[in-house]
Amino acid sequence: MPGCADKYSGYMRFREPVYQLRAELGTLPRNAPLVAALKGYADAGSVVELFNDNLLEHLESQPVVWFDPDELLDYRSRRPVAYLEADRLTEISRPSLQLSLLHDQTGAPFYLLHGFEPDFRWNAFLKDLTGLIDDLEMSTVTWMHSIPMPVPHTRPASSAVSGNRPEIIEQFSVWHPTTSMPAAALHVLEYDLIEAGYDVAGFVMLTPHYLAETEYPPAAVAATERVAVATGLALPSDDLREEAHDFTERLNEQVADNAELQTMVANLEVRHDEYLKSLTPGALSPDQVPSADEIGAEFESFLARQPTGDDDTDSGSTLS
Repeated sequence: MPGCADKYSGYMRFREPVYQLRAELGTLPRNAPLVAALKGYADAGSVVELFNDNLLEHLESQPVVWFDPDELLDYRSRRPVAYLEADRLTEISRPSLQLSLLHDQTGAPFYLLHGFEPDFRWNAFLKDLTGLIDDLEMSTVTWMHSIPMPVPHTRPASSAVSGNRPEIIEQFSVWHPTTSMPAAALHVLEYDLIEAGYDVAGFVMLTPHYLAETEYPPAAVAATERVAVATGLALPSDDLREEAHDFTERLNEQVADNAELQTMVANLEVRHDEYLKSLTPGALSPDQVPSADEIGAEFESFLARQPTGDDDTDSGSTLS
Protein backbone atom coordinates (compact mmCIF):
# COMPACT_ATOMS: atom_id res chain seq x y z
CA MET A 1 0.00 0.00 0.00
CA PRO A 2 1.15 3.59 -0.57
CA GLY A 3 2.42 5.52 2.41
CA CYS A 4 2.26 9.23 3.09
CA ALA A 5 3.02 9.79 6.77
CA ASP A 6 6.76 9.91 6.00
CA LYS A 7 6.12 13.24 4.27
CA TYR A 8 5.97 14.78 7.75
CA SER A 9 8.37 12.39 9.51
CA GLY A 10 10.76 15.19 10.47
CA TYR A 11 8.04 17.40 11.94
CA MET A 12 7.93 17.38 15.74
CA ARG A 13 8.83 13.69 15.92
CA PHE A 14 8.02 13.29 19.62
CA ARG A 15 4.89 15.44 19.91
CA GLU A 16 1.52 14.15 21.04
CA PRO A 17 -1.05 13.53 18.27
CA VAL A 18 -3.77 16.13 17.78
CA TYR A 19 -6.52 13.51 17.95
CA GLN A 20 -8.08 10.97 20.26
CA LEU A 21 -9.15 7.52 19.11
CA ARG A 22 -12.79 6.63 19.69
CA ALA A 23 -12.40 3.07 18.36
CA GLU A 24 -9.72 0.38 18.25
CA LEU A 25 -7.88 0.69 14.93
CA GLY A 26 -7.41 -3.06 14.78
CA THR A 27 -11.18 -3.60 14.65
CA LEU A 28 -11.81 -1.14 11.80
CA PRO A 29 -12.22 -2.05 8.10
CA ARG A 30 -9.21 -1.83 5.78
CA ASN A 31 -9.25 -0.89 2.09
CA ALA A 32 -12.33 1.31 2.50
CA PRO A 33 -12.56 4.71 0.74
CA LEU A 34 -12.18 8.04 2.51
CA VAL A 35 -14.62 10.86 1.76
CA ALA A 36 -13.69 14.31 3.07
CA ALA A 37 -15.85 17.44 3.18
CA LEU A 38 -14.80 20.21 5.57
CA LYS A 39 -16.47 23.52 6.32
CA GLY A 40 -14.63 26.78 6.80
CA TYR A 41 -12.80 27.13 3.49
CA ALA A 42 -15.33 27.52 0.68
CA ASP A 43 -18.90 26.36 0.97
CA ALA A 44 -20.95 28.33 -1.52
CA GLY A 45 -24.57 27.30 -1.21
CA SER A 46 -23.76 25.41 2.03
CA VAL A 47 -23.15 22.38 -0.20
CA VAL A 48 -20.58 20.83 2.15
CA GLU A 49 -22.96 21.14 5.09
CA LEU A 50 -25.91 19.70 3.14
CA PHE A 51 -23.75 16.83 1.85
CA ASN A 52 -22.46 15.84 5.29
CA ASP A 53 -25.79 16.26 7.08
CA ASN A 54 -27.50 14.04 4.52
CA LEU A 55 -24.97 11.20 4.94
CA LEU A 56 -24.91 11.39 8.73
CA GLU A 57 -28.70 11.51 8.94
CA HIS A 58 -29.41 8.55 6.66
CA LEU A 59 -26.47 6.17 7.17
CA GLU A 60 -25.21 4.19 10.14
CA SER A 61 -22.14 5.95 11.58
CA GLN A 62 -19.54 5.36 14.28
CA PRO A 63 -17.04 7.94 15.59
CA VAL A 64 -13.47 6.78 14.94
CA VAL A 65 -11.21 9.78 15.59
CA TRP A 66 -11.90 13.06 17.38
CA PHE A 67 -9.45 15.84 16.46
CA ASP A 68 -8.82 18.18 19.38
CA PRO A 69 -10.58 21.51 18.65
CA ASP A 70 -8.53 23.28 21.34
CA GLU A 71 -5.43 22.48 19.27
CA LEU A 72 -6.81 23.09 15.79
CA LEU A 73 -9.69 25.58 15.85
CA ASP A 74 -9.97 29.30 16.58
CA TYR A 75 -12.97 29.67 18.86
CA ARG A 76 -13.09 33.44 18.32
CA SER A 77 -13.84 32.90 14.62
CA ARG A 78 -15.82 29.66 15.12
CA ARG A 79 -17.68 30.38 18.31
CA PRO A 80 -19.91 27.69 19.82
CA VAL A 81 -23.59 28.38 19.17
CA ALA A 82 -25.76 28.92 22.24
CA TYR A 83 -29.48 28.17 21.98
CA LEU A 84 -31.61 30.24 24.35
CA GLU A 85 -35.26 29.69 25.22
CA ALA A 86 -36.49 32.62 27.29
CA ASP A 87 -34.22 32.49 30.34
CA ARG A 88 -32.65 29.04 29.81
CA LEU A 89 -29.79 27.79 27.64
CA THR A 90 -31.04 24.58 26.07
CA GLU A 91 -28.03 23.57 24.00
CA ILE A 92 -24.45 24.48 23.12
CA SER A 93 -23.31 23.41 19.66
CA ARG A 94 -19.51 23.21 19.65
CA PRO A 95 -17.35 23.24 16.51
CA SER A 96 -15.72 19.88 15.83
CA LEU A 97 -13.55 17.93 13.41
CA GLN A 98 -13.77 14.17 13.30
CA LEU A 99 -13.38 10.98 11.30
CA SER A 100 -16.36 8.63 11.31
CA LEU A 101 -16.97 5.14 9.93
CA LEU A 102 -20.16 4.94 7.87
CA HIS A 103 -21.83 2.16 5.90
CA ASP A 104 -23.57 2.88 2.62
CA GLN A 105 -27.00 1.61 1.59
CA THR A 106 -25.56 -1.82 0.74
CA GLY A 107 -23.57 -2.06 3.98
CA ALA A 108 -20.21 -1.24 2.39
CA PRO A 109 -17.91 0.67 4.81
CA PHE A 110 -16.29 4.04 4.17
CA TYR A 111 -14.74 6.80 6.25
CA LEU A 112 -16.05 10.38 6.39
CA LEU A 113 -13.88 13.30 7.50
CA HIS A 114 -16.27 16.08 8.48
CA GLY A 115 -16.48 19.24 10.55
CA PHE A 116 -14.32 22.36 10.36
CA GLU A 117 -11.05 22.78 8.51
CA PRO A 118 -8.24 23.41 11.03
CA ASP A 119 -7.25 27.01 11.68
CA PHE A 120 -3.93 26.03 13.28
CA ARG A 121 -1.25 23.33 13.15
CA TRP A 122 -1.82 22.14 9.60
CA ASN A 123 1.41 20.11 9.53
CA ALA A 124 0.48 18.26 12.71
CA PHE A 125 -3.06 17.64 11.45
CA LEU A 126 -1.88 16.40 8.06
CA LYS A 127 0.79 14.18 9.58
CA ASP A 128 -1.77 12.56 11.87
CA LEU A 129 -4.40 12.25 9.15
CA THR A 130 -2.04 10.71 6.60
CA GLY A 131 -0.83 8.33 9.29
CA LEU A 132 -4.42 7.18 9.82
CA ILE A 133 -4.93 6.84 6.07
CA ASP A 134 -1.82 4.64 5.90
CA ASP A 135 -2.73 2.60 9.00
CA LEU A 136 -6.25 1.91 7.74
CA GLU A 137 -4.97 1.25 4.20
CA MET A 138 -7.71 3.44 2.73
CA SER A 139 -8.39 2.54 -0.90
CA THR A 140 -9.14 5.96 -2.41
CA VAL A 141 -9.57 9.54 -1.20
CA THR A 142 -12.40 11.72 -2.52
CA TRP A 143 -13.10 15.22 -1.28
CA MET A 144 -15.38 18.08 -2.24
CA HIS A 145 -16.18 21.73 -1.67
CA SER A 146 -18.22 24.40 -3.43
CA ILE A 147 -17.32 27.78 -4.95
CA PRO A 148 -19.44 30.54 -6.52
CA MET A 149 -19.48 30.71 -10.33
CA PRO A 150 -21.38 32.76 -12.93
CA VAL A 151 -23.61 29.82 -13.86
CA PRO A 152 -27.43 29.71 -13.99
CA HIS A 153 -29.55 27.58 -11.68
CA THR A 154 -31.59 26.54 -14.72
CA ARG A 155 -28.80 24.25 -15.93
CA PRO A 156 -27.61 21.00 -14.28
CA ALA A 157 -25.12 21.55 -11.47
CA SER A 158 -21.57 21.09 -12.73
CA SER A 159 -18.11 20.65 -11.26
CA ALA A 160 -14.39 20.91 -11.79
CA VAL A 161 -12.22 17.97 -10.76
CA SER A 162 -8.62 17.76 -9.61
CA GLY A 163 -6.53 14.74 -8.74
CA ASN A 164 -5.01 11.80 -10.60
CA ARG A 165 -8.07 9.85 -11.75
CA PRO A 166 -8.45 10.64 -15.47
CA GLU A 167 -11.69 8.69 -15.85
CA ILE A 168 -13.36 10.83 -13.16
CA ILE A 169 -11.90 14.06 -14.53
CA GLU A 170 -13.12 13.24 -18.05
CA GLN A 171 -16.61 12.37 -16.84
CA PHE A 172 -17.26 15.24 -14.44
CA SER A 173 -14.91 18.18 -15.04
CA VAL A 174 -16.23 21.06 -17.18
CA TRP A 175 -13.67 23.70 -16.15
CA HIS A 176 -9.91 23.32 -16.59
CA PRO A 177 -8.30 26.57 -15.39
CA THR A 178 -4.65 27.47 -15.10
CA THR A 179 -4.59 29.79 -12.10
CA SER A 180 -3.56 30.24 -8.48
CA MET A 181 -5.89 30.38 -5.48
CA PRO A 182 -5.88 30.27 -1.68
CA ALA A 183 -5.36 26.63 -0.72
CA ALA A 184 -7.47 24.52 1.60
CA ALA A 185 -6.00 21.92 3.94
CA LEU A 186 -7.55 19.29 1.68
CA HIS A 187 -5.68 20.72 -1.32
CA VAL A 188 -2.46 20.06 0.57
CA LEU A 189 -3.69 16.59 1.50
CA GLU A 190 -4.50 15.82 -2.14
CA TYR A 191 -1.05 16.96 -3.28
CA ASP A 192 0.74 14.87 -0.66
CA LEU A 193 -1.37 11.76 -1.20
CA ILE A 194 -0.83 11.81 -4.96
CA GLU A 195 2.93 12.03 -4.36
CA ALA A 196 2.57 8.99 -2.08
CA GLY A 197 0.74 6.97 -4.72
CA TYR A 198 -2.89 7.21 -3.60
CA ASP A 199 -5.82 7.60 -6.01
CA VAL A 200 -7.40 10.99 -5.28
CA ALA A 201 -10.28 12.98 -6.76
CA GLY A 202 -11.28 16.46 -5.59
CA PHE A 203 -14.64 17.84 -6.68
CA VAL A 204 -15.29 21.58 -6.83
CA MET A 205 -19.03 22.14 -7.15
CA LEU A 206 -19.79 25.23 -9.25
CA THR A 207 -22.66 26.98 -7.48
CA PRO A 208 -24.54 29.96 -8.97
CA HIS A 209 -22.85 33.03 -7.50
CA TYR A 210 -26.18 34.72 -6.79
CA LEU A 211 -27.11 31.77 -4.53
CA ALA A 212 -23.77 31.46 -2.74
CA GLU A 213 -25.11 32.82 0.55
CA THR A 214 -28.10 30.47 0.81
CA GLU A 215 -28.51 26.70 0.89
CA TYR A 216 -28.46 25.25 -2.63
CA PRO A 217 -29.62 21.60 -2.54
CA PRO A 218 -29.23 20.90 -6.32
CA ALA A 219 -25.44 21.16 -6.00
CA ALA A 220 -25.51 18.88 -2.94
CA VAL A 221 -27.39 16.27 -4.99
CA ALA A 222 -24.80 16.54 -7.75
CA ALA A 223 -21.95 16.28 -5.23
CA THR A 224 -23.49 13.12 -3.75
CA GLU A 225 -23.81 11.58 -7.22
CA ARG A 226 -20.20 12.38 -8.11
CA VAL A 227 -18.78 11.05 -4.85
CA ALA A 228 -20.86 7.88 -5.30
CA VAL A 229 -19.36 7.28 -8.74
CA ALA A 230 -15.81 8.05 -7.61
CA THR A 231 -16.04 5.70 -4.61
CA GLY A 232 -18.43 3.01 -5.87
CA LEU A 233 -20.65 3.66 -2.84
CA ALA A 234 -24.46 3.60 -2.77
CA LEU A 235 -25.22 6.95 -1.16
CA PRO A 236 -28.71 8.24 -0.24
CA SER A 237 -30.07 11.23 -2.13
CA ASP A 238 -33.89 10.96 -2.17
CA ASP A 239 -34.48 13.59 0.52
CA LEU A 240 -31.92 15.93 -1.03
CA ARG A 241 -33.62 15.54 -4.41
CA GLU A 242 -36.95 16.48 -2.89
CA GLU A 243 -35.37 19.53 -1.24
CA ALA A 244 -33.75 20.48 -4.55
CA HIS A 245 -37.07 20.18 -6.40
CA ASP A 246 -38.91 22.36 -3.87
CA PHE A 247 -36.10 24.90 -3.78
CA THR A 248 -35.98 25.22 -7.57
CA GLU A 249 -39.74 25.64 -7.80
CA ARG A 250 -39.72 28.47 -5.25
CA LEU A 251 -36.73 30.11 -6.88
CA ASN A 252 -38.31 30.00 -10.35
CA GLU A 253 -41.43 31.65 -8.92
CA GLN A 254 -39.30 34.50 -7.58
CA VAL A 255 -37.45 34.87 -10.87
CA ALA A 256 -40.75 34.93 -12.80
CA ASP A 257 -41.88 37.92 -10.72
CA ASN A 258 -38.69 39.93 -11.26
CA ALA A 259 -37.71 41.18 -14.72
CA GLU A 260 -34.18 42.06 -13.61
CA LEU A 261 -33.59 38.52 -12.36
CA GLN A 262 -35.02 37.08 -15.57
CA THR A 263 -32.53 39.10 -17.61
CA MET A 264 -29.61 38.08 -15.41
CA VAL A 265 -30.48 34.38 -15.60
CA ALA A 266 -31.05 34.55 -19.36
CA ASN A 267 -27.63 36.16 -19.88
CA LEU A 268 -26.00 33.51 -17.71
CA GLU A 269 -27.75 30.78 -19.70
CA VAL A 270 -26.33 32.15 -22.95
CA ARG A 271 -22.83 32.43 -21.52
CA HIS A 272 -23.05 28.96 -19.93
CA ASP A 273 -24.28 27.28 -23.11
CA GLU A 274 -21.64 29.00 -25.22
CA TYR A 275 -18.98 27.87 -22.80
CA LEU A 276 -20.12 24.24 -23.10
CA LYS A 277 -19.90 24.60 -26.88
CA SER A 278 -16.37 25.92 -26.47
CA LEU A 279 -15.33 22.57 -25.01
CA THR A 280 -15.37 21.43 -28.65
CA PRO A 281 -12.17 22.91 -30.19
CA GLY A 282 -12.82 25.84 -32.47
CA ALA A 283 -16.43 26.32 -31.43
CA LEU A 284 -15.90 29.51 -29.44
CA SER A 285 -13.12 32.01 -28.90
CA PRO A 286 -11.60 32.20 -25.38
CA ASP A 287 -12.59 35.83 -24.80
CA GLN A 288 -16.28 34.85 -24.82
CA VAL A 289 -16.06 32.83 -21.60
CA PRO A 290 -14.90 33.78 -18.08
CA SER A 291 -11.13 33.69 -17.70
CA ALA A 292 -9.37 31.91 -14.85
CA ASP A 293 -8.44 35.33 -13.44
CA GLU A 294 -12.08 36.47 -13.51
CA ILE A 295 -13.23 33.33 -11.74
CA GLY A 296 -10.37 33.58 -9.26
CA ALA A 297 -11.36 37.16 -8.46
CA GLU A 298 -14.98 36.08 -7.87
CA PHE A 299 -13.80 33.25 -5.61
CA GLU A 300 -11.52 35.51 -3.54
CA SER A 301 -14.36 38.02 -3.24
CA PHE A 302 -16.62 35.22 -1.95
CA LEU A 303 -14.03 34.19 0.65
CA ALA A 304 -13.65 37.80 1.79
CA ARG A 305 -17.41 38.08 2.32
CA GLN A 306 -17.57 35.08 4.62
CA PRO A 307 -18.51 35.93 8.23
CA THR A 308 -15.88 35.70 10.93
CA GLY A 309 -18.43 34.21 13.34
CA ASP A 310 -19.29 30.54 13.71
CA ASP A 311 -19.92 28.86 10.36
CA ASP A 312 -22.13 26.26 12.02
CA THR A 313 -25.08 28.59 12.36
CA ASP A 314 -28.08 28.03 10.13
CA SER A 315 -27.63 29.51 6.68
CA GLY A 316 -29.96 32.36 5.86
CA SER A 317 -32.16 31.94 2.82
CA THR A 318 -33.70 34.47 0.50
CA LEU A 319 -36.50 32.02 -0.21
CA SER A 320 -39.72 32.04 1.77
